Amino acid sequence: MIRIVTRTRLAALQQEADQARERTREVQASADAAYACHVRAAWNLTAEAEAAERAAETERARAEELAQALERLRAELVKARGTVAEQAARIEELGASAPAGSSMVLLLHYGRPHSIHPDKAAAYAYAATLGVPMNGWVSDERPAAEAWWRCEPFIYDAAADHFRSVSAPSVEPVGGAG
Repeated sequence: MIRIVTRTRLAALQQEADQARERTREVQASADAAYACHVRAAWNLTAEAEAAERAAETERARAEELAQALERLRAELVKARGTVAEQAARIEELGASAPAGSSMVLLLHYGRPHSIHPDKAAAYAYAATLGVPMNGWVSDERPAAEAWWRCEPFIYDAAADHFRSVSAPSVEPVGGAG
């Protein structure tokens, strides 16, 4: 079959082809924009995932450090509880051997209880075994936490299980910064 195409029909077909090409360019531009958006989103998500993975690894390492620190603190706590038990036994022993209401001496190291002694002479002698000069202890008005070694007299009432500080000036060895 032969078809005769008129100039008007040819112009209409040409116009339809031009419109189709234009629509194809629009759809292609839209597809390119969507693809670029998809690539950017994939890139951003990958970067976020990598950053989250690095942060998680950092937090895992921090958690491991904290777990190790907790174990060290638990060991120190067990040791401190043992020391407290020893000191409680020593207090009980000293309290039983000392007359009721008699004074004892608490040896402090930078404000923390170190040991209990029946008198200052015994405390000074013990401190000397730790490198503190035997003679040369002087009065000091600094807070206990700032003093190298300090003797604090106190009275222990075993019946009431109560400690009472004796109002006496505290002393520390000369050159107490070491």
